[in-house]
Amino acid sequence: MDKALVHFDCTGQATGKMRNDLSVTMALPFAEGPWIMATDEGSFHGGDGTAPPPLALFVGGLTGCIMTQIRAFAKRMGVTITDLRVETRVQWDWTAKGRVYETAPRGFEIDVLIDSPDAQPQVVALIEAAKKGCFIEQTLGRSNTIRHRMKTDEGWIDV
Repeated sequence: MDKALVHFDCTGQATGKMRNDLSVTMALPFAEGPWIMATDEGSFHGGDGTAPPPLALFVGGLTGCIMTQIRAFAKRMGVTITDLRVETRVQWDWTAKGRVYETAPRGFEIDVLIDSPDAQPQVVALIEAAKKGCFIEQTLGRSNTIRHRMKTDEGWIDV
């Protein structure tokens, strides 16, 4: 397979004060899941803190994505990894706008700590390949169009 479409679906249901129960499936290039997970908020948003907030899952997903690609590509590129640790920092600006707020990303920093007996150029090439293979990192590095729709009695409307 030289090229494939990767397609995920997620259905979320509000189940608590601020809790959301999520079911995530991969539909293409093959079916996997569902994976059941949840998000919640702490008292700031009126939640009970029964699950991680969505931003924690986001930062964890980014970290796990690059780690997965490094480990998977190491095998394909013949790079030996004796230990791997990744430390990710993500910052956003938060600005009050009346009773709501607006956010904007400030930056993403990913420190990769690899122990390997292989030469530094091989390890650097591995990290470069993993960066290109990490779906989340590639998504963040590009301008994206995000479409929102709302169901009405007359059908769907773009919001």
